[in-house]
Amino acid sequence: MHIQRSFKEVSEFGTLYLVGTPIGNMEDISFRALKILESVAAIAAEDTRVTGALLKHFEIQKRLISFHEHNAQSRIPELLELLAQGQDLAQVSDAGLPSISDPGQDLVKAVIEQGYTVVPIPGPSAGITGLIASGLVPQPHIFYGFLPRKASQQKSFLESKCQYPETQIFYESPYRLSATLEQILTVYGNREIVLIRELTKIYEEFRRGRVQEVLDSLTTDPVKGECLLIVAGYQEQDQPAQNMEEVLELLKQRVAQGQRLKTASQELAKDTGFKAKELYRAYHQEEKEEQ
Repeated sequence: MHIQRSFKEVSEFGTLYLVGTPIGNMEDISFRALKILESVAAIAAEDTRVTGALLKHFEIQKRLISFHEHNAQSRIPELLELLAQGQDLAQVSDAGLPSISDPGQDLVKAVIEQGYTVVPIPGPSAGITGLIASGLVPQPHIFYGFLPRKASQQKSFLESKCQYPETQIFYESPYRLSATLEQILTVYGNREIVLIRELTKIYEEFRRGRVQEVLDSLTTDPVKGECLLIVAGYQEQDQPAQNMEEVLELLKQRVAQGQRLKTASQELAKDTGFKAKELYRAYHQEEKEEQ
């Protein structure tokens, strides 16, 4: 093992600083982060254009080295060599903290293996920032980052997590959002969920409700920009997942058998997690479309 005492030991080698950058609002950068960015020899940046705009905003001129998931392995030896020469480096992602759904972990591992110092500079993280304002239980929680893109892989992933009691945090593209919410509804059921978009920016928005409610809102009010989903953890009263089509079919069967629509809606709401008024409204909507 090795004990790193970040500020107690003098080293002939450079230090790698992992610098948190704003996730939208430039004012969220820290004084310490700016001081580090001004002092290092070079900055390894996920996208040099994005980091260049950040540096220009704060009037910092610094050498930028492109460092992203597609060139990380070829860049790491170059960055290690700079550290070996005693040059301090900063590593940043486009937004938030390096290594969180962004490149960085391989670099950190390589630097540690060489015995060099790695120092984290705290900064914003979209997942945690959204969580504290979600209204859902913040502890315990699990951060997963981006879900698998392929529908079959995504479904398998969700099925393996659906009974976790922790609040779950996901990132998602606005273009895949509806499909992902359909999957969550099918696998998790109609749980509480919060859809957050454009965090810290002028169009920041929180949609709080059940999965079906949030999903329905997208048909009349689609979202743009960066999104994250915060999903309530599993509770014992959660029922096996059913989608709206399946539940609506059960509702129609009960009404056809003579049960009052209001009563049938209330009973199915208890069994499925949907709200009675959702089922009542969906029943009448489908009747209207069939006429």
